[in-house]
Amino acid sequence: MSAPTHTPSRTALPTRRRTPAHAGANARLHWWALALPALGFGLLLLLLAGSGQAHAAPAEPSGLIQVTQQLLRAVG
Repeated sequence: MSAPTHTPSRTALPTRRRTPAHAGANARLHWWALALPALGFGLLLLLLAGSGQAHAAPAEPSGLIQVTQQLLRAVG
């Protein structure tokens, strides 16, 4: 013998309001959602454009190395 099943009536189902297909077109972005990627792109572009002017370090030692050498001469 099969068990009786309960089927909900049509009025018991929750009704969903239909939204138009273009409802998402009214969504607005924050100002930074466009500004930050544009700023990042611009900065990276500047870094790449300025890399052609890079030069090698001079052959003379830096200030820290000069101070260390003077300290070693004074102590030793």
